[in-house]
Amino acid sequence: MLFNSLIFLWFFILVYGLYLVLEHRWQNRMLLVASLWFYGSWDVRFLSLLIASIVLDYICGIRIHEAPTPGRKRAWLALSMTGNLGMLCFFKYYNFFVESGAAFLSWMGFEVHPSTLRIILPVGISFYTFQTMSYTIDIYRGKLKPTYDWVNFSLFVSYFPQLVAGPIERARNLLPQLEKSRTLNLYQIKEGIFLIAWGLFKKVIIADHSAKIVNSLYAQSGSLNTGEVLLALYAFSMQIYGDFSGYSDIARGVSKLMGVELMVNFRLPYFAVRPSDFWGRWHISLTTWVRDYLFVSLGANKHGNFRTHFNLLLTMFVIGLWHGAAWTFILWGLYFGAMQALHILIQPTLGRWVPVRNEFQRIFVLIGSMVLTYHMCVIGGIFFRSRNLAQIGEMFSGLFSGRFEFSSDFIQMSLKLIFICLPMWVLQVSQYRSNDLLIFMKWPNWARFAGVLACLSVIFYIYLFTADIRGGEEFIYFQF
Repeated sequence: MLFNSLIFLWFFILVYGLYLVLEHRWQNRMLLVASLWFYGSWDVRFLSLLIASIVLDYICGIRIHEAPTPGRKRAWLALSMTGNLGMLCFFKYYNFFVESGAAFLSWMGFEVHPSTLRIILPVGISFYTFQTMSYTIDIYRGKLKPTYDWVNFSLFVSYFPQLVAGPIERARNLLPQLEKSRTLNLYQIKEGIFLIAWGLFKKVIIADHSAKIVNSLYAQSGSLNTGEVLLALYAFSMQIYGDFSGYSDIARGVSKLMGVELMVNFRLPYFAVRPSDFWGRWHISLTTWVRDYLFVSLGANKHGNFRTHFNLLLTMFVIGLWHGAAWTFILWGLYFGAMQALHILIQPTLGRWVPVRNEFQRIFVLIGSMVLTYHMCVIGGIFFRSRNLAQIGEMFSGLFSGRFEFSSDFIQMSLKLIFICLPMWVLQVSQYRSNDLLIFMKWPNWARFAGVLACLSVIFYIYLFTADIRGGEEFIYFQF
């Protein structure tokens, strides 16, 4: 059941209608049933894993809190980690590890016959696994007390707006909002409606139409010239951002309509001025999760440059592997880890290379840093989007071929990409200059109404005349 489908529209109308007439306790019970139905709509078999995670961490959270000795606390935490990571690794990484191990042994000269399984990857398993793990880890660290209300805890794990593609919420933020009565206000509802409309626009108009350009060019990756590879990379940067941030906006908007605030998962990432700044703006719920529970546990940057760089590379390796069981994703993570490590190494000398003595130079350096960082991210998209290592090689070969051919198809696709992305860049420049992601709430009422109406009108036109409104295009991050 996709946010950009007619089925979800009817589902939410029913859920929201019931939500408005029920009192708090029954609201939560109804939302729990609706969330389980929402998740089971993909494949009812997936529900068993979600429920297993709920039961495991509900019990482990209480046991960790009540354990009389540190050893008992560690034992219950280990059970939680083993159970969660065991399910994640089996369903997501078993075949990858087996095939990679077999390939290595074969390269060493050993004859092996790997046995792989026909496993369906449960949608959103990486998201809710990390969410439940943060709950037990925070209890173990003494930063959180467990809830004894199984309905509220189950709803925290399965809350349908953010269940399958985030943001990865912490119990410290979401659980208290579920435990207390919620009140709706007009301002919050206006925010929610605009976020839903804008998120759908980014998904249906920007992401899905950029995807057509990307798919067309990647289908002929072995014969692309430099200009075509750049166009594919620019289009993919718009596709993945419009797709994932669009989902996050819709999730936040739907949740706001019910009086629940989800964390901001994207903060203008393409305005970043350095690699680490980009990861402070992109998929914030994942990067802060890995920072708090892995990077800090490894020692962060407290043990010298070598250890800092090693911790950074290992952290980005995990982020890459989290995204998918493939060497392409691992290389993508290591690429960004190397970029951050390189920036740390050269940062002390950057001030001497590019002195800033006046406002003009400051603005020049700022814009130059943004452009450079954006293109580093764009090039990293080769690893993320390519199907295999061979295609990565083909794309880099085309990128550095030095050939430019401005065919009519190339010009048409370039103009289409600029046209569909222009509204997003105009709004984001306004958000960046004002340092306010909700700048649209300061627009006059007529401007907000016109903006929402324009977004929804274009979306409905696309569905009615060029697409199947019942289904909708799947979101990229559902595969993670």
